[in-house]
Amino acid sequence: MNTLIAELFTLILMAFALGMDAFSIGIGMGMFNLRLKQIFYIGITVGIFHVWMPLLGMITGKFLSETFGSFATYAGGILLIVLGVQMFVSSFKDEESTLITPVGVGLLLFALSVSLDSFSVGLSLGIFGARTAVAVFCFGIAATILTWAGLLIGKKFQGVLGTYSEALGGSILFAFGIKLLLPM
Repeated sequence: MNTLIAELFTLILMAFALGMDAFSIGIGMGMFNLRLKQIFYIGITVGIFHVWMPLLGMITGKFLSETFGSFATYAGGILLIVLGVQMFVSSFKDEESTLITPVGVGLLLFALSVSLDSFSVGLSLGIFGARTAVAVFCFGIAATILTWAGLLIGKKFQGVLGTYSEALGGSILFAFGIKLLLPM
C-alpha cells in the first residue's frame, strides 16, 4: 500500500512538473484576450495531448526495458535529468514568445509543443514500469488544470509567474532523474 501511495505521489508531482511548461506558456497566451470558451478548449486539447504523448512514450519505454534491461533504466534516468536541465535553462531565456495563436492548427501545434517533453518522461516511466493508466490520467488532469490556470492568470496579470514556474518544473524532473539513477 505504501508503494502505491509513493508511486501516486511521484506521478502527481511529475505531472505538475510537466504541466508547468503549459502553465508558463499559457500565461503568455492569456494576453491574447481569449474568451472563457476558448480557454476551456485550449486546456482540454493540451490535456488530451498530455495523455497520448506519455502513453506512446510508456509503450516505447516498456519495449526498450524488456529488450535492453538495465541499460534502458540508466538511459531513462539520464533522460529525465537532461529534460529537467533543458527546461530549467530555457525558462530564463528571453526568446520565449507565443507566435502560435491558439486556434485551429495553431492550437494543435501549441498542444504538441508543450506535450513533447511528456513523451520523454513517459519513455522513462515505461522503462521503470509505472502504472500506465494512473500516469496518463495524472498527466492529463494536471496539464489541463495548469493550462487553464496559466491562461486565466495571463488574462488577469499579464505574465508575472511564467519563468519561475517552468524553472520549478525543470528542477523537479532533474531531481527525479537523480533519484532514479541512485541505487535504493
